[in-house]
Amino acid sequence: MVDVVLEEMRIRSLGVIDDAVVELSPGFTAVTGETGAGKTMVVTSLGLLLGGRADAALVRIGAKNAVVEGRISVPDAGSAAVRAEEAGAELDDGALLISRTVSAEGRSRAHLGGRSVPVGMLAELADELVAVHGQTDQQGLLKLSRQRQALDRYAGDTVAVPLAKYTGAYRRLRAVAAELEEITTRARERAQEADLLRFGLDEIAAVEPRAGEDVELAAEAERLGHAEALASAATAAHAALAGNPEDPEGIDAGALVAGAHRALEAVRSHDNALAGLAERIGEIGILLADVSGELAGYADDLDADPLRLAAVEERRAALTQLVRKYGGPVKGAEGAEGVAAVLAWAERAAARLTELDGDDDRIGELTAERDALRAELGGLAQALTDARTAAAERFAAAVTAELGSLAMPHARVTFAVRQTEDPEGVEVGGRTVAYGPSGADEVELLLAPHPGAPARPIAKGASGGELSRVMLAVEVVFAGTDPVPTYLFDEVDAGVGGKAAVEIGRRLAKLAKSAQVVVVTHLPQVAAFADRQLLVEKTDDGSVTRSGVKVLEGEERVRELSRMLAGQEDSETARAHAEELLASARGDA
Repeated sequence: MVDVVLEEMRIRSLGVIDDAVVELSPGFTAVTGETGAGKTMVVTSLGLLLGGRADAALVRIGAKNAVVEGRISVPDAGSAAVRAEEAGAELDDGALLISRTVSAEGRSRAHLGGRSVPVGMLAELADELVAVHGQTDQQGLLKLSRQRQALDRYAGDTVAVPLAKYTGAYRRLRAVAAELEEITTRARERAQEADLLRFGLDEIAAVEPRAGEDVELAAEAERLGHAEALASAATAAHAALAGNPEDPEGIDAGALVAGAHRALEAVRSHDNALAGLAERIGEIGILLADVSGELAGYADDLDADPLRLAAVEERRAALTQLVRKYGGPVKGAEGAEGVAAVLAWAERAAARLTELDGDDDRIGELTAERDALRAELGGLAQALTDARTAAAERFAAAVTAELGSLAMPHARVTFAVRQTEDPEGVEVGGRTVAYGPSGADEVELLLAPHPGAPARPIAKGASGGELSRVMLAVEVVFAGTDPVPTYLFDEVDAGVGGKAAVEIGRRLAKLAKSAQVVVVTHLPQVAAFADRQLLVEKTDDGSVTRSGVKVLEGEERVRELSRMLAGQEDSETARAHAEELLASARGDA
């Protein structure tokens, strides 16, 4: 018996269930009850505990929320306990407490070991704790993708290892192909972009702007535009400082300062303070002489040539045109203005043009890499096909053997592993075939229900009862190779009756020797093999429908099996048959 066991669930305000406790046994538990009593709510409750999708419609009418709580015993050193503790959860006497709340508005909350956790955490734990199978899973088994997944799961590392290598190469090929398509399909757009960049760079190269040139020209234009006023002001200032040769009687600043300096020089030896003032006035005289000389030179050197002014304005106009076209904000040159922004644009444009001009080289590189990856992918796909083919023989033989224990002794299951030709695909086994993220294989489960019958896809060749038994056989095979602690089957016996139902009950009981098995069933032949039988019953007081779940023992279990057999709890014939079923099941155990 496994160490991990789902011990009980408490369900409140979920569907037709008002408040019920579901006590589960470590072995085989059968859940029975009349149609509409709420048996499926037991499955739904476990699905919520395992991170399933929350739906406000599940909340009982009039209730604020629905709550499902579960208690799972786990070994302290087990992976489930370790993962739960990593999430901050605490074990309660060797058990993990899980709860899920769904509000009437559809909001959902999850708790693990007393700690609030994301719902996804419950789903992660579910993968290694419980396998849930219902009628929707039977329909899912009809899909080719699910059949391939089932085969891959059975094969384990023999398929998982080459599949991982194939997946890596497949993703790289997709990325390379996408980049190649983007470059080639946008070739015209990229060529137009390159032409615009070349035109702009040619315009800038023709003008040959220099960094800071616009600032220098603006200053020169300002000076040339006011040349006469500047010359007149400089001449007047020079005359005020140095005197006017044409006016001998005029007074100038230089002469006045020189007179002041001479007056102090005559008496400076008598007072140090006055001597200091004399020195300062002497310095002023020197400064006035320097300024006067520079003013004389400024006026002589001032260029008032109107031709030069015209040339400056023409150059400024050329630069202004460039700034208008290429001087906008430039990424990587924040704050750049004027000619500086134009030069920054030119630098970025040249880099982009180099990138665009390299497209032909890049197309060649990508094409070569794509072809190499396709060849590599073909080899990996072949290895994957070989691994699946080998595993398919073992898997089919194991499922066929299980069907012999499920009242289908002459049935034979096979797997068809094939590829579809596609000229755009990869070469596998000398043929060019279609491929996808999981390889180039299509895997289809075939069933020959009796000797002489052709093997047909189970989607076409299996009845509802046969499909139920095939799914159970598949799961039993999985239990031997990739077991989980708990299996939950929701009406896996749909469409089955008579001897086949007895065989299903017997096989479930056998599976329960190595795992916990919970089955929602309407067949007494299946329920009779259970270690514990739970009855989901409802009463109607005229206003509120309440459902409860109770353990059936002794006489109560016989009555329920009688009801399931004949629809009459007190039928003597049904009771006798029920007791015979129980005795037969106990004898098999």
